[in-house]
Amino acid sequence: MSQLFSPIELGKLTLKNRIAIAPMCQYSAEHGKATAWHRIHLGHLALSGAGLLIIEAAAIEPAGRITPQDLGLWDDETEQALDSVLQDVRRYSPMPIGIQLAHAGRKASTDVPWRGGSFLQPEQGGWQTSAPSAVPFNDSDNAPTALTLERIEEIKQAFVDGAIRADRLGLDLVEVHAAHGYLLHEFLSPLSNRREDQYGGSLENRMRLTLEVFREVRRVFPADKPVGVRISATDWVDGGWDLEQSIALSKALEAEGCAYIHVSSGGLAPEQKITVGPNYQVPFAAGIKKEVAIPVIAVGLITEPRQAEAVLVEGEADMVALARGMLYNPRWPWHAAAELGAKVDAPEQYWRCEPHEVKGLFNS
Repeated sequence: MSQLFSPIELGKLTLKNRIAIAPMCQYSAEHGKATAWHRIHLGHLALSGAGLLIIEAAAIEPAGRITPQDLGLWDDETEQALDSVLQDVRRYSPMPIGIQLAHAGRKASTDVPWRGGSFLQPEQGGWQTSAPSAVPFNDSDNAPTALTLERIEEIKQAFVDGAIRADRLGLDLVEVHAAHGYLLHEFLSPLSNRREDQYGGSLENRMRLTLEVFREVRRVFPADKPVGVRISATDWVDGGWDLEQSIALSKALEAEGCAYIHVSSGGLAPEQKITVGPNYQVPFAAGIKKEVAIPVIAVGLITEPRQAEAVLVEGEADMVALARGMLYNPRWPWHAAAELGAKVDAPEQYWRCEPHEVKGLFNS
């Protein structure tokens, strides 16, 4: 039997296979509210046969958006807009759906990627950003405001409120975003965290906010629903966050009841030097998996079915997540199942498309 198409449990949530659709920002919301684009986008991904769909990073407050077009989950209007989308998606797909809760920190207030993604000044629709320390991402960006202890408490509460809204929406899972140079990652890395209080300096102090946010989200999200964390395993910069520190964080999260670790990398510093190639981030997942008992999800140019299968067979990770590859081929799990001799869920309306050479592909 294919490992990729074997079931797995994240906490008390059972997934039919080990393919996750990673969170992918769409920059298509209106004042944080999901739109018809999200209905189309999430709808067709939910018909893909993957084991899990994680909705893109949802900002827990307006100032936590990467762009003015980011999805949000911070008030009744943003909750209701996403609820409308989810009702339609669920009508035709039983796929478990989670959401990533996030705050962009100093990487907020930027334009959408297809317009260059540059920092937006207030007159361009931007806003004052905040971070652990008043250190901008790019030298050309306005300096962020160093967060006060009072603001840190407000942000923690915003994560809690977002998790409560996620539960009301019936979402099956919450993923706390502590990767890609956004706020929680900024606290973790000594490159961006220059604080001298309880949130800065030692590794224990730099991990404090991520652990506090996780603990509070775990407290309010139902015990039968998993809460996981996405991390960047390394900054790809000397003297920055690295695999050794990521292992320490993963162990601490496991002790707090974290359901899984979703392992990415980079995003914190423009100086990063990344050698990109197939499986380029998988060794980080493998390094963490050796040290924790909870499931580890690997990402990073995993594009071929047998490549994904090998990651699992060789024990480098427990699941794989696809992002851009799933956008390019939204039926990737179907094709993977066909190649690996497995079965996959598909909507009844599509059963007639089953190729003659792979009869029995779809679960019925």
